[in-house]
Amino acid sequence: MKLEEIKELVLLFDSTQSTKLHIQRGDFVLKLEKGHATKVEPQTIMVQAPLVQKDNDDDITPLPKKEGDTLTSPMVGTFYRSPSPGSTAYVQVGDKVKKGQTLAIIEAMKIMNEIEAEYDCKILEIVPADAQPVEYGEVLFIVERL
Repeated sequence: MKLEEIKELVLLFDSTQSTKLHIQRGDFVLKLEKGHATKVEPQTIMVQAPLVQKDNDDDITPLPKKEGDTLTSPMVGTFYRSPSPGSTAYVQVGDKVKKGQTLAIIEAMKIMNEIEAEYDCKILEIVPADAQPVEYGEVLFIVERL
């Protein structure tokens, strides 16, 4: 079985409510097992409407967004600003960071993946809230290259 097939099976298994999976092809054996199943409660997702500034009664123009480059999520997972609950965040708005410096963590399938600065930059905005789910390609940081 090829690695890509195994990855696809793991993702598919993770998206189901099944707790065990056993596949055997010749000498190859794949066993997957999830921990105790927990009831998932529905979550309310709050979306903030875009801010607008009123020029006069007839004209409404959107407020300008922060200018800068963006650093996006390389995967689907949960965004964390610090290495553990209660500890100091890796970065704050206004921090100047070096290429390779850890900015945050994305947890995907129980694996903590460090998100590093792609280049020297200054953090202008941290877009997702701590412990918020993020999608592949979603903007995590708005930065100014240094």
